Amino acid sequence: MTKAFTPNIKSKRGKDLTKYVANFVYNTKFKSIPKEVVELAKKHILDGFGLALSGSVARTGNYLFAHIKKSSAKGKATVIGSKMKVPTNFAALANGVGIHSDDYDDTQLAVAKDRVYGLLTHPTAPCLPSAFAEGEVNKINGKDFLNSYLIGVDVECKISEAMSPRHYQHGFHSTATCGTFASASAAAKIRKYDLNKIVKSLGIAASLSAGLRENFGTMTKPLHAGRAAESGVIACDLVRYGWSSTDKILESPRGFFQAHGGGYNINSLKGKLGRPWTFKSPGISIKPHPCGSLTHPGMTKMLELIKKFDIKPEQVLKIDVGTNHNMQNALIHHRPKNEFQAKFSMEYSMAILLMDRRAYIPEYQDKRINKPDVQQMLKKVNFYKNKIAETAGYDKMTTIIDIYLKNGKRISGRGDFGKGSPAIPMTYDEVADKFLGCTEFAKWPSIKSKKIIDTVRNLEKVKDIRILGKLLSKY
Repeated sequence: MTKAFTPNIKSKRGKDLTKYVANFVYNTKFKSIPKEVVELAKKHILDGFGLALSGSVARTGNYLFAHIKKSSAKGKATVIGSKMKVPTNFAALANGVGIHSDDYDDTQLAVAKDRVYGLLTHPTAPCLPSAFAEGEVNKINGKDFLNSYLIGVDVECKISEAMSPRHYQHGFHSTATCGTFASASAAAKIRKYDLNKIVKSLGIAASLSAGLRENFGTMTKPLHAGRAAESGVIACDLVRYGWSSTDKILESPRGFFQAHGGGYNINSLKGKLGRPWTFKSPGISIKPHPCGSLTHPGMTKMLELIKKFDIKPEQVLKIDVGTNHNMQNALIHHRPKNEFQAKFSMEYSMAILLMDRRAYIPEYQDKRINKPDVQQMLKKVNFYKNKIAETAGYDKMTTIIDIYLKNGKRISGRGDFGKGSPAIPMTYDEVADKFLGCTEFAKWPSIKSKKIIDTVRNLEKVKDIRILGKLLSKY
């Protein structure tokens, strides 16, 4: 661990770090947010709603709906894709799991080269469910909804950026840990908590944050996002009842940063919330494929090569795919047998593009994964540590591809960023196309789907976001 990530508790800048975050939550007004940031947020909100719908028909959705029906009382918050109206904490849980269930949700790119391959957290999955559930119950308008969502996302991303890289390297899932702060911030803002209550909400949320990367490739990974969303709401609930917590949960020697990572970089957080907004810089990526983001630069380049050179599966002798070692530490499933493993398999992601020339939700289902043709193609993919990718820095997900054909030709390419990243952004209409693919998979009525697209496009004009609850639920 470098000195940059050793907290100086006696420093005046380190003092009151938690209160600095709380002040940002309390004082930020919608009118102060740049229009370009608001427009970017709309794309991610639409993306999140589509993923919640597709996630509602996943196995995780079936299991979680059964759990909620058994455990929860009636409420006013929508469980997206169902008929259920439940208390806000249960809606946040269900919708957070739904958004992250296909690993198709947005990701934050870090700035510094010593960060873990430039990927730290999934911002929308823990934040949007909290903002939406609380917004429905409190009958807020579109501007307040956007404001609370943007506040929560920025808090999550900046806390994650400040965390020592050891946090992720040693097994914590930052979507789960830092995402809890996003949920608590969004919920506290909508509830119009005063500064003291926001500080307490953050203090409780920090103690509820949890999630381990060993569960990547299982149903428990999306549970991390759902529990982060739920925990933030629960933290605010407890504060409402009078619950107490420390006022220095971030900066304390026994607090969040020190316990979870052994330190933090104060320069990545203090004075940086909304300056600039994370959506503006470094930006947040929207996924074109329902799998781990680490595969996306390679997948973008692979699909480009396949189409440019019209590569057929039967022509391929071998494929070498080289990355840095940190990417290999996360893409751990080399011969996947189910959808959860395939999402964290570089080999499968390359193989399915060669076989089908596309990789959407249907391509990451067990039935397709276990067909003999793709299983045979998996054996031709060699996933290895590449020196060029290693020296490129962990702020990129550099992927080096060499395709060897049976006729002796070699086709090569390099990908540093994937489609949907700030470097190769998706337009609102492109995100809408992805949204429609998700709703089609969920068999959602097309008339509702199109209304959701139009409503989110004009979200700042919406007087009561409960209109979205009607469009996102069965009734």
